[in-house]
Amino acid sequence: MNEARMVKTTCPYCGVGCGVLAEVGADGSVSVRGDPNHPANFGRLCSKGSALAETIGLEGRLLHPEIGARGASWDEALDLVAQRFSTVLAEHGPESVAFYVSGQLLTEDYYLANKLMKGFIGAANIDTNSRLCMASSVAGHRRAFGADIVPGTYEDLELADLVVLVGSNLAWCHPVLYQRIVAAKEKRPEMKLVVIDPRRTMTSDIADLHLAIRPDGDVALFAGLLAWLARSGLLDRDFIAAHTSGLEDARAAAEELSPADTAAVTGLTEAELRAFYELFAHTERTVTVFSQGVNQSISGTDKVNAIINCHLATGRIGRPGMGPFSVTGQPNAMGGREVGGLANMLAAHMEIGNGAHRERVQRFWNAPTIAARPGLKAVDMFRAVADGRIKALWIMATNPVDSMPDADRVREAIAACPFVVVSDISAETDTIRHAHVKLPAAGWGEKDGTVTNSERRISRQRPFLDAPGEARPDWWIICEVAKRMGFRAAFAYASAAEIFAEHAALSGFENDGERGFDIGAYGGINEASYEEMEPFQWPVRADEIEVALSPDTPFSAAARRGEMSGRTKGGALRFFADGRFFTADHKARFIAVRPTPRRETDAEFPLILNTGRVRDHWHTMTRTGKSPRLSQHSAESFVELNPEDAARFGIGDADIVRLASRHGEMLARALLTERQRRGSAFVPMHWTDEFSARARVDALVAPVTDPISGQPASKTMPVRAERFAARMFGFAVLRAKPGLIDADYWGLARCRGGWRLELAWAAEHEDWQAFARSLLGNEPTADLLAYHDAANGRHRFVSITRGRLAGALYLARAPLAVFRNWLVEQLADDQAHSRLALLAGRPGKGQADHGAIVCSCFGVGASQIAAAVGDGCATVEAIGAALQAGTNCGSCCAEINTIIAANRLAAAE
Repeated sequence: MNEARMVKTTCPYCGVGCGVLAEVGADGSVSVRGDPNHPANFGRLCSKGSALAETIGLEGRLLHPEIGARGASWDEALDLVAQRFSTVLAEHGPESVAFYVSGQLLTEDYYLANKLMKGFIGAANIDTNSRLCMASSVAGHRRAFGADIVPGTYEDLELADLVVLVGSNLAWCHPVLYQRIVAAKEKRPEMKLVVIDPRRTMTSDIADLHLAIRPDGDVALFAGLLAWLARSGLLDRDFIAAHTSGLEDARAAAEELSPADTAAVTGLTEAELRAFYELFAHTERTVTVFSQGVNQSISGTDKVNAIINCHLATGRIGRPGMGPFSVTGQPNAMGGREVGGLANMLAAHMEIGNGAHRERVQRFWNAPTIAARPGLKAVDMFRAVADGRIKALWIMATNPVDSMPDADRVREAIAACPFVVVSDISAETDTIRHAHVKLPAAGWGEKDGTVTNSERRISRQRPFLDAPGEARPDWWIICEVAKRMGFRAAFAYASAAEIFAEHAALSGFENDGERGFDIGAYGGINEASYEEMEPFQWPVRADEIEVALSPDTPFSAAARRGEMSGRTKGGALRFFADGRFFTADHKARFIAVRPTPRRETDAEFPLILNTGRVRDHWHTMTRTGKSPRLSQHSAESFVELNPEDAARFGIGDADIVRLASRHGEMLARALLTERQRRGSAFVPMHWTDEFSARARVDALVAPVTDPISGQPASKTMPVRAERFAARMFGFAVLRAKPGLIDADYWGLARCRGGWRLELAWAAEHEDWQAFARSLLGNEPTADLLAYHDAANGRHRFVSITRGRLAGALYLARAPLAVFRNWLVEQLADDQAHSRLALLAGRPGKGQADHGAIVCSCFGVGASQIAAAVGDGCATVEAIGAALQAGTNCGSCCAEINTIIAANRLAAAE
């Protein structure tokens, strides 16, 4: 038996970049907890991070190379990929091939994919799914600062006296950062929080001011703030004169809108605007955090610059507790930016459009060529696939059939492409089924490399599991293809450490301070030092810190001495404190921005669709969908509607809703809530054809992009909503995953002991008994209990095998009122059950239902929380003491507060 061990690694979810301790038992079992010494999270993990050990199983894994529908050896598969790409290049030129990569890749993988495409194939047709989440931030930073640099650190969120969250549901999308703010606010109650979001999200529940802005009103809001600061004489004239340019043009553009115009464009009252402007103006230590609600817009870059303009105007940048702060959505979106993973960038923050940069990178790589111009950005790339310009496509670690806008057209394009390669860990995505060659990649816990989080902190992902089957690291796969294409010498790497050393060396190569990204101190790193490397923030320049690179003095020892904690010679962790930027004159640029016309609704499409994330799922659920714990909170896709809008369209709570745009349609469960702004709808991005019928929200989203950044506008799509005329609704619990599901609507989720399934039909089956047998299984030893009320359209079926619940199906002509979570618990229970209670779908005497799960970490339901409130628990802390709910990641605290308030109000009535 092996010895137990603990491995320090980094979470593979959002851009917070939390440190994780993976503990592997002597029996091979794995548990995870937060690393208390990692400076991003100090031991905290969100619900997703806490459940990582539930997602590393081999079910659904791609374990061997495949060509078409058959297995193949690595040599055969790699030879075919290299031969087909080489043939296309010879016949059609370098612009005829493309790579579509991912913020799920490690920096070393990203670096080699970029090197192969831009320096050896000789085109820049490599883009990334990070284009969908943070390209507007990149473009805004480059316009204002001359470089893509996030100036601040997470510590600034705790030091600030005012935190402004714009288009960021931090409580659900970056929970650990949210908890750091919550803790800081508890210590300093005078600290203020403003949330700017069309929805009243769970983040809003701790806000001192929530501005329910009209979609795409952000440019007007912050341009109005700049104009107000100027009119009020509150500009930092000394900072502006010494360190910026362009104020007068930016101010003139801002002043084109009167206060009344600003109110009209933003949908806010003049009193709300004044309250926010006063708070911002008179609070020096202000951090403005922005995320996808800013970036995913046709004016995303202008939104970013409108925010930055206000910080430049007040000199609030580069100092503790102040500055604009872009938080990224993926674990290595920042690392991808460092290596040139975007189609319009070169490695090490150099630019394709700069001839000196191209020559430098080509010389460093000793490459036969270099991309001469920017490549196709994501939306344009798949247009080129559709019209035949791209004839060979390699997709790495992402699922564009579900995540790209106009997703149905993207699916058609990939299906029609002459040669498609997909390297992934999953064998069952909606994208990989269209691949001609499937390459099994190593997953989290198996691969070795680095990621960079939103505060520029580079951390190690370390392996603690053997790669299963024939899975291989992405960097190895890229190298092997490159070698077979004739580039052996340039891709003869033996380890991730060698690749990181080259990446670091390039960052410092001929960099005299011209480029902010510089980790040249690591350019000579060896295997032992790489293995011991501690988290650090860049820049760490070779001429500022001397680090021993021998096995006798690994980086961890230097880190303990404080030399490699991310500090440069002056000890600064922030950029721009000295007022020096990366523009030609070293001054920051104000950018003149004006509100763009909104994407208007009309009689046919009267709602604006907003897309985003839920608390416990990630991207297209290829990982989180494996966890029963993470599927408890949101078990099926839904559409949030304001009750007044729902009434207008004849939609009731829990109805099935058909949403349609000019590009596609989908089905989702109605969730009616006052948190949703009237005239808008919200649908999560996660559901795919693997977990639902017709719930791919990006099928509705137009391929419309910001003209500067190329980022799609995923949050302002005009749609219509109508009640799906279901004649029958169903709910089932099943021990075995069902195969083909014969229903017009279904949503499948993993649960303890098996699966749960929501169903709906436009017409009734002729034989529900036969359907039940096909769904629940025809095991000879099964005892099928049935109840029929044909007159009222109620049918119930329970399958018992050897005294245990094997499955149950409940049908009715209205949304089902069975006790879902209690039934899930019975499925997981190996004890004998009351058959009458199972048929009834509700607990019998002496049993209780926990209700809808609120706290995924500890499986605490709404009914349990309500009961605790009835017993005198009147605060979140009291609920935590009684039930543990909210005591781990804290993501559910806002919901707990809502339940407390509702039950106290009911008691008062």
